[in-house]
Amino acid sequence: MTRAAPRVGYDAVVLAGGRASRLDGTSKAGLVVGGTRLLDRALAASARARRVVVVGPPELARALPARDPASGYAGPTPLLTREDPPFGGPVAGFAAGLRALPDPGAPWVLLLAVDVPRAARAIAHLEEAVSREPADGAYLVRGGRAQWLVGLYRRAALDEALDGIETDGAPMKRLVGALRCTEVPDPAGWSDDIDTPADVARYRKDVR
Repeated sequence: MTRAAPRVGYDAVVLAGGRASRLDGTSKAGLVVGGTRLLDRALAASARARRVVVVGPPELARALPARDPASGYAGPTPLLTREDPPFGGPVAGFAAGLRALPDPGAPWVLLLAVDVPRAARAIAHLEEAVSREPADGAYLVRGGRAQWLVGLYRRAALDEALDGIETDGAPMKRLVGALRCTEVPDPAGWSDDIDTPADVARYRKDVR
């Protein structure tokens, strides 16, 4: 019998504001793979969050769904915010998402990059990891490569770590390096992201 993962209360921040330069500027949020936009996949993955913030350009406002189980979206109605300056990188985006979360926030924050279409399958494993060990967070690791943008982090630890960081252009390694985190092995490729046209083609082929 499979043991259910412990329930962890969390908000969610979805990063959807990159330049997508290797995709000729095509919005990753709007890319359709397997009949579903990457943005919708990320929102579905974060549907159990108490609150969801999408960090991206203003035009994404038209693409955000309202909570409506009849239409297939049962998650919280997402808020939209933008990092300052725009394209300031993932730490700047994460910080902007945290600032946009209403108080009082959940004790944990799920961080998802919009270009990781299989991330939903990892969330229960992240929840189990932070419930099993006293840590500030957990993130996926595949083949020795950390995927910090699929992670579950303690809100209080994030706030403390961000207090001493100039977020514009800061690497995620600097932020996560200030936390005590658990690495969750990812042999199935849940953390594989989409950066290039070849990645898009490969993922669409896998879906077929």
